[in-house]
Amino acid sequence: MSTFKYPIPSGQFIHGEFVKTKGTEKVTLRSAVDDSVIAEELFYANTEDVELAVESAAKAFPEWIGLSPATRGQLLWKYATLIEENAEKLGYLESVLVGKPAFFGGFHEPKSAGDLFRYFAGFCDKHVGEVQPDDQGFLRIVRNEPLGICAAINAFNSPIITFAMKAAPALAAGNVIISKASEFNPFSSLLLGQLAIEAGIPPGVLNILVGAGEAGAALSSHLKIRKISFTGSVATGKKVQVAGTNSNLKRVTLELGGKSPVIVFPDADLGHAAQSGASFMALNGQGCILGTRIYVHEDIAEAYLGALKAMVEHSASTLGSDPHDMTTMSSPLYHPAQHKTVLRFLEQGKKEAETVTGGNSWGEKGLYVEPTIFFKPAKGAEIVSKEIFGPVVVVDTFKTEDEVLLKANDTEYGLGAAVFTKDIDRAIRIANKLEAGTVTVNNQLPFHPTVPFGGYKSSGVGRENGKAVLKEYSQTKSVIIQYSTTA
Repeated sequence: MSTFKYPIPSGQFIHGEFVKTKGTEKVTLRSAVDDSVIAEELFYANTEDVELAVESAAKAFPEWIGLSPATRGQLLWKYATLIEENAEKLGYLESVLVGKPAFFGGFHEPKSAGDLFRYFAGFCDKHVGEVQPDDQGFLRIVRNEPLGICAAINAFNSPIITFAMKAAPALAAGNVIISKASEFNPFSSLLLGQLAIEAGIPPGVLNILVGAGEAGAALSSHLKIRKISFTGSVATGKKVQVAGTNSNLKRVTLELGGKSPVIVFPDADLGHAAQSGASFMALNGQGCILGTRIYVHEDIAEAYLGALKAMVEHSASTLGSDPHDMTTMSSPLYHPAQHKTVLRFLEQGKKEAETVTGGNSWGEKGLYVEPTIFFKPAKGAEIVSKEIFGPVVVVDTFKTEDEVLLKANDTEYGLGAAVFTKDIDRAIRIANKLEAGTVTVNNQLPFHPTVPFGGYKSSGVGRENGKAVLKEYSQTKSVIIQYSTTA
């Protein structure tokens, strides 16, 4: 067993402490970098563990909602500060297991989570209802009230951010929440539970479970849970929605897959567009909104492809670098099943398009693959229509706006899209016609606490982030008082 810089947390985090898992299903977790054993036995939460977490949350809800809104806001603000202060530790707990670069896990993601909690902390005393004007002896009041117990199922690729996107608005609206961490990448999430207690958030307000399908199904169907937010695959998202509906018509938010198009017009800043295009390699391609379909105008296709290829091959030369080094940007895939999936897509892609660079597994240890560019895919190619969730991009050309819009929108996904052009009229015209929840122009930075995030079509239901999301964690109550029987 390896020696670790920080303790590896284990168990379930329920009512402010780690407790032994009731479930008996277990796995051994190995490093995605070198196959070394990180956790000899990780036990999955089962239905009984979920029940204990729900009981804990039910006890905590009256205490949490009994605090003044200003006090809840102060506690969330302190929590944000602690997340940022423990960024290096949070990043280590991901780097040591899945090989995520420390820049992402130990800086970018904790900072983003801190920003989210601070943003929503400010709404604790501002998510107000209304009192309508006196109307012939009637006083009408509209209240925003919490739903009660909420649940979150978070993704393996960015557990710190997806946790914050769900927990921050839920807690700000006065709810309590049970968050299920991915069984493939659970350690940073368990630390987030400890930090909540350190911040002064009462035990049970935030419980963290580590489990697989059984725990997710139990959360989705539990009759005392009134809202669930899920980030993950379309197939699993459909199961969550069905379970939520069939149980107690609980509210469901789904942030699902993506196959985001990137459109590069001939007047674009070529170097900037290529550099942004290379962002498909972020987190080794394990990001739902990454631009994995690039459509470049035929007049600049050769120059663009050459610039992109150089950047991709430079990244490939850094594979195997120490993930704990803040300068490392490349990484392995995060678990063996995803590694097998990506390798299958690489072989399929070689049949469907020209391989510009990459296309193979890398190294003798770990879960690495070469970042890959495919060019000029065949009609109906699987690598164009399906989400790969690996460092794979497909580049194609176009002549006209109408042609590229047809190609860009020809997908069941609609999470994000990007446009590169110096013509602001064209940018607005194209952005308005793209079928995506977020469209970026001359950048690929789609995430900010203040703007809604979510997808069109099969990329999801509902939104996260932005002040409007508080409505998804609240219910309105109308109170009508007759205080006079005379007009």
